[in-house]
Amino acid sequence: MSTVVPFRALRPAPEVASRVAAVPYDVVNVEEARALANGNPLSFLRVSRAEIDLPAGTDPYADAVYGRAVTNFEALKTAAPMALEDEPSLYVYRLEMAGHVQTGVAGCFLLDDYDGDTIKKHERTRRDKEDDRTRHILELRAQTGPVFLTYPVSGAIDEVVRCVTTDQALMDFVATDGIRHTIWRVPANLTSALVAAFESVPALYIADGHHRAASAARVREQLHAQAGSGEWDTFLAVAFPGNQMNVLPYNRVVRDLGSHTPASLLGALRDQFDVKEGPATPARAGHVSMFLDGRWYTIDLGEAPADLSADERLDVSRLQALVLTPLLGIGDVRSDKRIDFIGGARGTAALESMVNSGTAAVAFSMYPVSVADLMRISDAGGIMPPKSTWFEPKLRDGLLSHVID
Repeated sequence: MSTVVPFRALRPAPEVASRVAAVPYDVVNVEEARALANGNPLSFLRVSRAEIDLPAGTDPYADAVYGRAVTNFEALKTAAPMALEDEPSLYVYRLEMAGHVQTGVAGCFLLDDYDGDTIKKHERTRRDKEDDRTRHILELRAQTGPVFLTYPVSGAIDEVVRCVTTDQALMDFVATDGIRHTIWRVPANLTSALVAAFESVPALYIADGHHRAASAARVREQLHAQAGSGEWDTFLAVAFPGNQMNVLPYNRVVRDLGSHTPASLLGALRDQFDVKEGPATPARAGHVSMFLDGRWYTIDLGEAPADLSADERLDVSRLQALVLTPLLGIGDVRSDKRIDFIGGARGTAALESMVNSGTAAVAFSMYPVSVADLMRISDAGGIMPPKSTWFEPKLRDGLLSHVID
């Protein structure tokens, strides 16, 4: 059984929502964040990445950054303005991008469910990133970046969501990247039906936002010890049905070929796999496209052995085990500086550009992991390899915040 909890959202006035809304803090570096917020004093990046308002080179984990985040948050509440809803509510959040539409339910979800694995994980988290968002939540006394959840399709949830979206939207705008964001408040007469519909969902799955969820759990642990139960017992998230999710590949680039030349690497690959020229995008699972020395090749990894676990059968795992480690000497991808990861939203042209410019020596374009794979691995208690999935479009920070005072 899954539980969704109405909450009193802190939200911007609808007429300034597009200026407040910001991409998730962890999909941009400091230079990109500074450029996105340039000329926009209302950008929520000034809260989620407050180092952009401090001198270049400032340590993003410095005390001054968290202090500035609090100052900017308080200023934004007045300048936007941002209002705290009088009554707890649920919301419906729709994303539209290039013909793709996905509609989810925004609310708070129980950290008891997270701890008890009703809300399932598939990714390991890094302590330093947890430390950062834990402190960010504690300093702001608010969860400002929603976790991205998915769940098996539910006709009961779909029906309530359909009813909600026939009413006038609370916020509706197209962001500068062309993605449309529409949010409705669920009326009181439909809230209980939506809560009941979620109770029939056997499990929820974290698609994106493992560090946000883990940080919320750490905040809860600290505040529960000090003050008992409170708003910190839940975390902010938007849950989408699995059949609406848009999963893009997470591609790989390697900076050098190690002991190989382009010709010797190609020869070593052909000794082991069926390798043919083209195309830039793999046609199916089990195929990996490689850009090397100005040309695209398709590497057919073949059938995965039956004795491999679900996570080991993923193309990213097999590429690592069969190519990146033995042929290119790439070890732990979490720490090896010779490999980098490029979200599928940037397209294969970005891979070609990196190789052609000499920034990388070889690029690998992956076939996307399916939501079914994610759920199957999570159900088995498995851990997906780092940088396996890229979900697009992204939710925006700052539109619905959860105050935990």
